[in-house]
Amino acid sequence: MISGAPVLEVKGIEVRYGGVIAVNDASLQVGEAEIVALIGPNGAGKTSLFNAIAGVVKPAAGSVHLDGRSMNGSSPHERARRGLGRTFQAGRLFGRLTLRDNFEVAQYLRGRSGVLGALTGSFGARIDRNEATRRASELLEAVALEEYADVPCQALPYGIQRIAEIARALCIEPRVLLLDEPSAGLDSSESEDLDRMVKRIRDLLEIPVLLIEHDMTLVMGISDYIYVMDFGYMIAAGTPEEVRADPRVIAAYLGDEVA
Repeated sequence: MISGAPVLEVKGIEVRYGGVIAVNDASLQVGEAEIVALIGPNGAGKTSLFNAIAGVVKPAAGSVHLDGRSMNGSSPHERARRGLGRTFQAGRLFGRLTLRDNFEVAQYLRGRSGVLGALTGSFGARIDRNEATRRASELLEAVALEEYADVPCQALPYGIQRIAEIARALCIEPRVLLLDEPSAGLDSSESEDLDRMVKRIRDLLEIPVLLIEHDMTLVMGISDYIYVMDFGYMIAAGTPEEVRADPRVIAAYLGDEVA
């Protein structure tokens, strides 16, 4: 487990949809330069917990803290501005824009000029635009996507789109990056590319990562720590080796009864 204060701390989250409890008293932590995975069978409550962390749904109970500061009551936009980056299961790139344009647009969350300034072409807006162009070029080089920079995103291969979506989330310089099923739809070669990219995010950029993932080969290969959910509850937590051998985890995935 982590040493020192966690970057992201989630305590006692409960998510209800009417009378149905989707997440029950779930807690987790993500430390500096750490890759943490959240796994579990379909319907375990993983996405509901992710949505509560990101501010997409309002939990009935619990708290979310980033660097010790409460995120409770903050909108998804506010959480992103404060350093909580996120990707989604379905791609959210602007298909008609080039990859470079997508990266530049993503920079504006950190800009200072605002919408009015951008529309009027203010001095601050020009500074923001120049900075966005510079940062986009740096990021394209950092994630080795320069050859696709001027290609409309709808024309990119699917695997490149998935990796590009993660890269775009880095444009806001997140304090923590949340990845929702990043390997969905990828073949084995593309999953290996994803594996390398997530490790670079941790090792080179020193950005902690929290991901939901079904690909257990990927999870066991990149995770420093793993949390396991089933039926809305956290049933296990530990290193990949500990989780792999936990009888509760085996039961959740294989349906065996555990005394």
